[in-house]
Amino acid sequence: MALISLENLMQSSGPLLGIDPGTKTFGLAVSDTTRLIASPVETIRRKKFTPDAAKIFALYDERGCAAMVIGYPVNMDGSEGPRAQSVKDLCLNLINIRDVPILLWDERMSTAAVTRTLLEADTSRAKRAEVVDKLAATYILQGVLDRLRV
Repeated sequence: MALISLENLMQSSGPLLGIDPGTKTFGLAVSDTTRLIASPVETIRRKKFTPDAAKIFALYDERGCAAMVIGYPVNMDGSEGPRAQSVKDLCLNLINIRDVPILLWDERMSTAAVTRTLLEADTSRAKRAEVVDKLAATYILQGVLDRLRV
C-alpha cells in the first residue's frame, strides 16, 4: 500500500493512528471509528526501531486502525530538510515490516500550538513534557480528520 494521498484515505473507513515522530519520542493518537475526534493515547520513548515499531503496530491492531497519519516536518518555507528525510525513512521502515497505508501530513507548528495551549492552561513544565508529544499527534490527526469532512 505504502504512502497514500488524502483522497485515497477518504475511500477507506475505520480509525486512524496519528504519530508525531520526534527525535526522542513518538507521540501517538487515535481517532474514533467515525473519524470525528482524535484522542491522545501515549508517548513512546524511542529506543530501537524494532521494539518501537512493535509497540506502534500493537496499538494499530488493538484499535483496529485502517491507516497511519504521520506528522511530516517540512520547513517553514515548504522545503524538506533532514528531519523530513528521517520521517520518510521511518515510513519506509514501517512499510517494510507491514504494508500499511501511511499518509504524511504537514506538521508545521503543531508542537508550538500544543505548547501554547498548555501554557495558557498554566500546565507545569513537567506535565507539559509528559503530554506534549501525544497531544501533538492528536493535533496532527485532528487536522486530517477535519480536512476529511470538508
